[in-house]
Amino acid sequence: MTGRLLGSGRSADVYEIDEAWVLRRARDGRGDAAAEGAVMAYVREHGYPAPRVRPSGSRTDLVMERLSGPTMLAALLAGETDAAESGALLAALLRRLHAVPGRDPADPGARVLHLDLHPDNVILAPDGPQVIDWTNAGDGPPGLDWGMSAVILAQAALGEYPLAHDLLAALLADPGGLTGEGLAEALRRRAADPAMSRGEVEVLGAAERLIRTIAF
Repeated sequence: MTGRLLGSGRSADVYEIDEAWVLRRARDGRGDAAAEGAVMAYVREHGYPAPRVRPSGSRTDLVMERLSGPTMLAALLAGETDAAESGALLAALLRRLHAVPGRDPADPGARVLHLDLHPDNVILAPDGPQVIDWTNAGDGPPGLDWGMSAVILAQAALGEYPLAHDLLAALLADPGGLTGEGLAEALRRRAADPAMSRGEVEVLGAAERLIRTIAF
């Protein structure tokens, strides 16, 4: 039995369980909570800041540690942090994630990828930032992860969040992790994502040009 609704995203709702745990439930009936929880447990075992998880017995329900603190996006909009600091933190979180040993011994170049790292998926908890929403996580080349974050920020900069331009510039201040191949694949994935609005898809060309202006 779930408690009160704490928040909602594009495809899931988060409910209170008690003071220590919350339940995130996919609304569309899709997803793989066990696989997502396994990724989170794996990176956490290697020192990466992700919430603790515990089994739920449901494909669509993920039980995880209840965190306190605003999202990075909320802190930005409230003026509690700035774009330069936040963009640098996103870059640091990507580098730290890609320092975690890969899960596939047969592919030594592959790393765990979040594939949706942006300001609304970072909780600024009292003891440090915590990365949430590992729904899209997978394994592959780090350049794809950098490409996904860059495209997400560029789309936001060209849409309703102009401050994302400064975030993008700070993320790519040292763009060593971004590759042309990673950017191209990120653009392809965003274009094919059914969750994208028509407007978000239409700005992808401009988003690519913006990223290339900054990084290449």
